Amino acid sequence: MARAGTTATAHGQFSTPAFMSVGTSGAVKAMTAEDLEQSGVEIMLANTYHLYLRPGEKLIKAKGGLAKFTGWNKPTLTDSGGFQIFSMRDLSKIDDEGATFRSHHDGSLHRLFPEKVMEIQRDIGADIIMSFDQCVGYPALREQAAEGARRTFDWARKGLIHFKQLEEAMPSYMALFGIVQGSTYTDLRRISAEQIVGLGFPGYALGGLAVGESKAEMEDMLAFTIQFLPANKPRYLMGVGYPEDILMAVSYGVDMFDCVLPTRNARTGMVFTSEGPLVFRNAGYMDDDRPLDPNCGCRVCQRYSRAYIRHLYNQKEITALVLASFHSSYFYQDLMRKIRNSIENNVFNTFRKEFLNKYSRGEKMADRE
Repeated sequence: MARAGTTATAHGQFSTPAFMSVGTSGAVKAMTAEDLEQSGVEIMLANTYHLYLRPGEKLIKAKGGLAKFTGWNKPTLTDSGGFQIFSMRDLSKIDDEGATFRSHHDGSLHRLFPEKVMEIQRDIGADIIMSFDQCVGYPALREQAAEGARRTFDWARKGLIHFKQLEEAMPSYMALFGIVQGSTYTDLRRISAEQIVGLGFPGYALGGLAVGESKAEMEDMLAFTIQFLPANKPRYLMGVGYPEDILMAVSYGVDMFDCVLPTRNARTGMVFTSEGPLVFRNAGYMDDDRPLDPNCGCRVCQRYSRAYIRHLYNQKEITALVLASFHSSYFYQDLMRKIRNSIENNVFNTFRKEFLNKYSRGEKMADRE
């Protein structure tokens, strides 16, 4: 079911399957817009919750919208903030109308609800915006999962109505995606998918996965749910970023991914490579003249050694984070290019097996380190 395509936006096009780099506050940590471009990134994700708190959506609107404000003149997507409210649940309280939360910056009290989330995202001005949803953690009682799916549908309906009311003031290029919830309950996933699809969004996301469930459970829920999503609309698996999980999801027809994993891990001394994860901060690489990934064509691997980058990291030099982040970003974009090429040449299954065979051998070696 793997498929390759192209999505056109007012800020250019991006190829799918696509991995969106996560620039939560309008920037991918330790990377400039030029770095993102040179690593092959075609679309960046930013977060409504964080941008609403700082610097504020009104300022971003006054500066010409997200793309112009950030200097990233390519496609953008904003999450609704629902996952952040879930992840900061000690600071928030959810009811049927929306969510009340305290800022993690200064403790100030705020309120988000579907209509307001639409207005905030309108002002931010991303090309693709997301419905306000309630993400439920794992494990979840059936009652909790059902309540989250019910609210997600209700909020999606309210948000869509308000979105249409705002269309005259809404950038003409802006597309609103719906989100499917339901935790690990197949009947709830089916109901949620059918209800969200019934609203007629131009694209659909699968939420509430990669929140603690096993890889087998995630695949089961994805395989079950995706059959209820239209084949002629983009499908977005939220928050999933391990290479093996991306390859699995692509095989079911997923088009879009996002995750903080590549650059977050790079900043803690681990990068992704074609030979598996590499924990370059380990003492074993103190005298290693090889690049981070001998099979990588990125500018970091063409110039710098593991020994040098490890030295910088242990000296707490910010350059280590910059170099490692660039490599991991490049690795993910190169992986997506290879995935798209394999689909177009009808050899995806072969590519997937060969990649995982080599990658998993390195992963086992990394575990022994």
